Amino acid sequence: MTGEEAVVTTTTERDATVISLHGEVDEDNAPFLARALAQAAASGVPRTVVDLSGTTFVDSSVLHALLDAQRAHAAAAAVLVLAGPLHTAVRRLFEVTGSAPAFRMADSVATAMTC
Repeated sequence: MTGEEAVVTTTTERDATVISLHGEVDEDNAPFLARALAQAAASGVPRTVVDLSGTTFVDSSVLHALLDAQRAHAAAAAVLVLAGPLHTAVRRLFEVTGSAPAFRMADSVATAMTC
């Protein structure tokens, strides 16, 4: 890890909440992501896109937050989409854990808005 500061931002675009991650997101800042995902699931907006394209590293705490969010979105009849392109280290987490099939994934935010 390079020590790059993580940033989690939330915006609304069309009929979707877009949560963007930048930098290295780990157990120290994953609670900010979890909170944003929970708010998105409870908001009534039909789609949440998690933009991982600016993220260089995530750990298992981020995966846990995403899996919890997937369940919350399904319970709220909302769609959760992870958008890339994914950095190698991020893609590797999904590959090693075998968790990729649990998520709807798109190559870009634009694609995630319609898939």
